[in-house]
Amino acid sequence: MSGSKFLADTNILLYILDANEAVRPFLEDELYVSEISVIELLGLKGITQKQSAIRQALLDTCTIVYLNEAIRSLAISMKQQKVIKVPDAIIAASALQMGLPLLTADKGFKKIQQLPLLLIEP
Repeated sequence: MSGSKFLADTNILLYILDANEAVRPFLEDELYVSEISVIELLGLKGITQKQSAIRQALLDTCTIVYLNEAIRSLAISMKQQKVIKVPDAIIAASALQMGLPLLTADKGFKKIQQLPLLLIEP
């Protein structure tokens, strides 16, 4: 899928770090990540400095999508209409606002019908 653009869910970043074969086709794509994923990836309790540095190096290859009013409004609307966790609502809203498909292994995102989704099986 070389040359495509996706917003990667946190689980995709973890699969990249684990060298999971399911994400191999996406390694040369342009990946965007929500700042929520940055927090989830780096804010892990007990993470070592080495693990943090490796994770930061991966994030440095991605474009970070920061929370703004448009994303916040979309996330609030999703949260009001669906049973969805706040971080997932922000990640989905980030993908929608950027006009990018969400690359994820989380089937829970299927309930957001307007969200272009690329679901992988790890």
